Amino acid sequence: MSKKTFTSPDVPAPDILRCAYMELVVTDLAKSREFYVDILGLVVTEEDEDAIYLRSFEEFIHHNLVLRRGDEAAVAAFSYRVRSPEDVDRAEAYYQALGCETRRGDFTKGIRNALRVVDPLGFPYEFFYEVDHVERLAWAYELQGAGALVRLDHFNQVYPDVPFGADYLADLGFRKTEQIADENDVTYAAWFARKSTVHDTALTGGSGPAMHHVAFATHEKHNILYICDKLGALRQSDKIERGPGRHGVSNAFYLYLRDPDGHRVEIYTQDYYTGDPDNPTVTWDVHDNQRRDWWGNPVVPSWYTDASRVLDLDGNLQPLQERTEAKEIDVTIGADGFSYTRKGDAVAGFKLGEQV
Repeated sequence: MSKKTFTSPDVPAPDILRCAYMELVVTDLAKSREFYVDILGLVVTEEDEDAIYLRSFEEFIHHNLVLRRGDEAAVAAFSYRVRSPEDVDRAEAYYQALGCETRRGDFTKGIRNALRVVDPLGFPYEFFYEVDHVERLAWAYELQGAGALVRLDHFNQVYPDVPFGADYLADLGFRKTEQIADENDVTYAAWFARKSTVHDTALTGGSGPAMHHVAFATHEKHNILYICDKLGALRQSDKIERGPGRHGVSNAFYLYLRDPDGHRVEIYTQDYYTGDPDNPTVTWDVHDNQRRDWWGNPVVPSWYTDASRVLDLDGNLQPLQERTEAKEIDVTIGADGFSYTRKGDAVAGFKLGEQV
C-alpha cells in the first residue's frame, strides 16, 4: 500500500489541454537527427549547433520534441499546453502552494512565458500557453512518408509510488482511464488523460523519477509496419526493442524503439475515445498476460528495467527512489507474451465500470 498521502493545495489547478512536447538531452546531435528526422520523418521547425526543434505532421505549434546537446542523456522537460495565459499563473500558484521549485521564462525557442517546476514526484514539468504557430502539414502528402508521425500522443513516467502519483495527477485534473492491479490492492501502473484519448501520461511502478517512453501517433497500423520495414532496409532493426503488437491496455497497436542514446520512443495508433465525464476506468489484473500484449512476442526484460533519467531545473540528474512494492517484472518475466491464460473465467482479466 502507498505509504504517503498527497495533500491538495488550497488553490485551483491549471486547466491542462494536452501533452505538448518533450525536451530530451542527447549526446550526439547528428546521430539523433538521423534517427528522428531521416528515419522517423519528424519535421524540422528549426535547428542550430546545440538544438533541433521537431514537430509531427498535424502540429501547428512550434515543436513536439526538442533535442538538446548535452554530456549525459536525460529528460529536461515534460511539457503541457494550458488553456490560457492565466492558467500558467494558476500553475505557478498551485506548485508554489505545494512547496515546489518554480521558474518562469522562455526555456526553448518558439515558446514564451512558460513555467517550469520540479513537481511533487520529482519530474521536471512545464506549462505554457504562448507559442509561435507554424504551418500544419496534415495536407502535405508529398512530404509525408509511409510511416508519417502525425501527433505527439503521450508520455510514460516511472515512479515508485503509483497511488501517491495517481492522487497528485487527479488533483491536477487528469482522468484515470486504465490501471493494472492485483488481488492485494497493489497498483502496478495507471493511465491518465486530459485530451479525449487513453492517456496524455502514465505512471509505471519502478525506480524513479524516470521517463519510460515518449509516444508519437500514426494514422494506421500499416504506417508502423512500414517503419519496421524501413529499419530493416537500413540494417537498423536492432533499434526495435519490442513489437509490433497489440496492447490490451489502451487497445493500441504499438512499436517500441530505442534512439541512439537509449531513450525509448513508442509509435502508437488505434486507441479509443475516453472524453465523456463518466468514462469508466478499466482495471486489469496483473496476472492477466494479455494486458501488455493482446498478441505478440514476449515482453523483453529491458522494457521493464530501462528508463531515461530526468533532470532538475539546474540540469542535474534527479536521484532515483527505489520501489518497495512488487514490480511488474516480479510477476511477468518468464510468463508474459503469448499465454492467454486468465485468472477466473474467460473474461476475468479486466473489469469495466469502476468510476474515477
